[in-house]
Amino acid sequence: MTRHLIFSVGRATPFFIMNIVILMLMSSCFTWSMYTPNRAATKELQYLFEPPVYAEIVGRRGGNVTLPCILRIKPSHYRVKWTKLDLEHVGPENIIIVSNAHACKRYGRVGPRASLRKAHTMDASLKLSRLELEDGGTYRCELVNGVEDESVAINLRIEGVVFPYQNKNGRYSFTFHEAKEACAEQDGVLASLNQLYIAWTEGLDWCNAGWLRDGTVHYPIMNPRPACGGDQLPGIRSYGPKDKDHDRFDAFCFTSQTSGTVSFVPGSFSFDQAGHTCERQGAALALVGQLYAAWYFLNYDQCDPGWLSDGSVRFPISNPRERCGGVPEAGVRFFGFQDDATHLYGAYCYKEPKRHTRD
Repeated sequence: MTRHLIFSVGRATPFFIMNIVILMLMSSCFTWSMYTPNRAATKELQYLFEPPVYAEIVGRRGGNVTLPCILRIKPSHYRVKWTKLDLEHVGPENIIIVSNAHACKRYGRVGPRASLRKAHTMDASLKLSRLELEDGGTYRCELVNGVEDESVAINLRIEGVVFPYQNKNGRYSFTFHEAKEACAEQDGVLASLNQLYIAWTEGLDWCNAGWLRDGTVHYPIMNPRPACGGDQLPGIRSYGPKDKDHDRFDAFCFTSQTSGTVSFVPGSFSFDQAGHTCERQGAALALVGQLYAAWYFLNYDQCDPGWLSDGSVRFPISNPRERCGGVPEAGVRFFGFQDDATHLYGAYCYKEPKRHTRD
């Protein structure tokens, strides 16, 4: 099913707009277009195997993955170092794990969840457990022998969904830092340009510009129209980098599967009543990201508007029909932010699974 996230509210000012079209997206700045090792193309690896196929591993939040790295020849003395490459990272390299024949040391946020697979004597593959939203990106496996170091790069893509977000203050109310915080509050992180591009290929069409993780501002257009950048080709419109402290836009958030479940409680509730209704079921009003995850991963379909935790009213549609919003595409319908006392709707509740404890 082609997925579309609706609705387009307002429009982006067509000032300094650049259209990123499909041909441009084939450039090397997009990790999925081709695998490019971080070394001279003419230099052949002596100790490590070059991945024979496109080097991307896909995982979901909470899951486990293995990033392959296999030795061709084992030097007499060497270390294996895994690093996460991040263009936005400032300072020392982001080391995850360093291992030699006798010891293994872990570093940083990812380190406690990392280990080497060691399925055989030539295996230096990296195992990552309990994946988090921020774990996506490019990882480097480096063999360090003190003479001629070698490395291969593997991309990890967290499977998920991008959703545009604005708060009760309306469109274009977030600085970059506020947008980052707003996504976190709704069970997400600011999306990367890669993630926005994938969402666009799946049908995301949104006419408001929003912050991305790298501090740039974009918006995806699938159906060109005068109000959304003119009659340019379909693509991702870009404003480029903006002032993170003063410029204000919406946010493009990214989330992945959740461990809990979303359910709808029918009724005519005020916002406060909806919250109490969820609490009586051992749950809480769902976050926006949790509803999107249920729609995207579980094809959640509920033709009833309901309160979410941020005070917005939405409902998810995986099987479009006329009486459920009148829009032919699947998506999460958005009713806006309603008066939390006088407007009455059902409630979307989110409940974490019970944790089993040993006696």
